[in-house]
Amino acid sequence: MTADYQRIEKAIHFIKENFQQQPELDEVAKSVYLSPYHFQRMFKEWAGVSPKKFLQYISIEHAKNLLKQNVSVADATFETGLSSPGRLHDMFITIEGMTPGEYKNGGENLHINYSFAETPFGDIIIASTQKGICHLAFLSDAEDELKNIKQIFPNASFHQKTDLLQQNALKVFTQDHIDLQKIKLHLKATPFQIKVWQALLKIPFGSISTYSTLAKNIEIPNASRAVGTALASNPIAYLIPCHRVIKSTGLIGEYHWGSTRKTAIFGWEAAHVYGE
Repeated sequence: MTADYQRIEKAIHFIKENFQQQPELDEVAKSVYLSPYHFQRMFKEWAGVSPKKFLQYISIEHAKNLLKQNVSVADATFETGLSSPGRLHDMFITIEGMTPGEYKNGGENLHINYSFAETPFGDIIIASTQKGICHLAFLSDAEDELKNIKQIFPNASFHQKTDLLQQNALKVFTQDHIDLQKIKLHLKATPFQIKVWQALLKIPFGSISTYSTLAKNIEIPNASRAVGTALASNPIAYLIPCHRVIKSTGLIGEYHWGSTRKTAIFGWEAAHVYGE
């Protein structure tokens, strides 16, 4: 097992050092003295994603950093080692859920309404676009959380306003058993994150699951760690119910908005289902 890990570690280093050459699977496998078939299987077991997907993540992060520096899409494509802007476009759509241009302009022409509200678990900030809820977070500092949203959409226009989308979403805290899948969301996420979050929406109100069960439900049984990362990046508290996932050992586990709050939500949901 140690030897396997060392091979994967070496392969990851190789990909990071050579991503601008966009190495093929055969080339990466050769660097760790494995056949492409065995390397592909071993890499996915240890890393939770395929070598190709890992290469795409490394490439897209490099391109994102370049676009933040106001480099053109064409130059970012060249510097990342991709053959055409079309490939960068497709990669952005697949991984980031937006085009390179949309990423670069940071939400320009996007209008975001936000408001503050009280819930049984503390104050929240909720934000929405014309498409749906794009952010919901429990507050420790209102000003800091608003800054966080503005960093995600730096060129969007923001208005402190409660709209119908927000009002409908907030009913989840006052009415029993609302179908979360009917609440409109505007998510800026990768296909893998969307897949995990969709699986979360299938966990019944008042019920819990585990990271490993969630990984099996999305048909990637070895991706428990990647599932945990997707949960940690969830931008919409409660509506995307990452609080319903615990460790296989029975421990509550971490929660972006605090394990104490996670425990309180468990109790509140259980009381609504089973009675106080």
